[in-house]
Amino acid sequence: MSYGDIFVNRTLNLRKIKYIGFDMDHTLVRYHSHNFEKLAHRVLIEKLIKKKYPQQISTIKFDFQKAIRGLVIDKKNGNILKLSRWGAIRGSYHGTRRIDFETQKEIYKSTYIDLRDQHYVAIDTSFSIAYAVLYTQLVDFKDAHKNLEMPDYETIAIDLDASLDQAHRDGSLKGPVKENLDLYIQKSPEMVKALERYKKHDKKLFVVTNSDFTYTKLLLDYAITPYLSEHKSWIELFEFVVTLAKKPRFFWDDLDFYKINVNDGTLQNYYGHLTQGVYQGGCASTLTDSLKVSGDDILYIGDHIYSDILRIKKDCNWRTALVVEELDHETDQLAKARPLDQKIAILMDQKEPLEEELVELQTRHREHDKTVNQMRLDELQKVISDIDAQIAPLIVKRDELFNLYWGEVMRTGNEESYFARQMQSFACIYMSKIDNFLNCSPRSYYRAPRRLMPHEMY
Repeated sequence: MSYGDIFVNRTLNLRKIKYIGFDMDHTLVRYHSHNFEKLAHRVLIEKLIKKKYPQQISTIKFDFQKAIRGLVIDKKNGNILKLSRWGAIRGSYHGTRRIDFETQKEIYKSTYIDLRDQHYVAIDTSFSIAYAVLYTQLVDFKDAHKNLEMPDYETIAIDLDASLDQAHRDGSLKGPVKENLDLYIQKSPEMVKALERYKKHDKKLFVVTNSDFTYTKLLLDYAITPYLSEHKSWIELFEFVVTLAKKPRFFWDDLDFYKINVNDGTLQNYYGHLTQGVYQGGCASTLTDSLKVSGDDILYIGDHIYSDILRIKKDCNWRTALVVEELDHETDQLAKARPLDQKIAILMDQKEPLEEELVELQTRHREHDKTVNQMRLDELQKVISDIDAQIAPLIVKRDELFNLYWGEVMRTGNEESYFARQMQSFACIYMSKIDNFLNCSPRSYYRAPRRLMPHEMY
């Protein structure tokens, strides 16, 4: 069920929420994703060349369409997969080349993927798009250049992962962002105004981010402070700002906090309950104890399904909200897809009774009923095949409205995607951006819809 642009998985009474926490990157502070992922793609290539990858990979161009959130990389085989809610493979590519169904069956004898297997890695955050795109391109490059020395598919993934981690740590990514904030960071004065509105309704706000203090201060100074009307700076707006939080570890471990002097960035050991201020490290249990509330009095909003949402549900019992930036595009395209959906529905309505008749005749034929008309069997099979031939291009055309290669983020055919299942399982509510949430009343009551089970659909 939706309330405006807020979508509800589990009932959430906002009047009972006392504290609202935010992740910073891609949540409280939104990026121009295409620009940032293009930067990440270039930085990753530069780091791989330093690891002795062929210089020729520097000519690889970024293509934002090649990956979407929720895909899974098979590091062993150099493949990228799209899974249904149950982990069944519903689409696959080797590098950037589509794998046909028969070949897919040969590779994956069982079509159900267990993500606990170390050979698989999920693309579950906006920061992973460049990683996934470049992985597919490097698989193509390796296959096309047998004469060049390239590591195996699994090592490519490991090297990419290490390079991305290094890029986040050494300033390769954040350096260019700092130098050109307008290119990479979005501004939302309305969102800042809404944060102050929530404060008027006695909602206390805090931030927990994996970014360091210097970078956090820079982004909040840029995106928050200039638009405040009732506070001097973001330091006054938020009760707590926790930097270098090491999420998801923050939510399950028992680590010490350090208090940050915001004037010079120096640290001092901090013990006991937190007071208003800026911190580094720490853990959710200490934070919850300091707030003197129960876990379900806290709502935390983030964009990472694992680090921000899943671990909170499993370890903290906080309420959760997921930011899925792709939703704006998905909902726009759903409206455009409706005429195609209607055509597909009409054809399916024609097909289903024919299938039922065919099944009945085939059953009787198998049971040695000599009165079964073989000509009718042949006719039904032909008509059904003709309808399928009409439906197939409509489905392809519909999927291409969302992404040329992967279709919708939230669905794979009629089934929900694996990413959608995780979101439904662990996010109480979800939205494309926090502006949508903050534009609703701070006293909203979000009611989850009654979900019908198959046996109730009569």
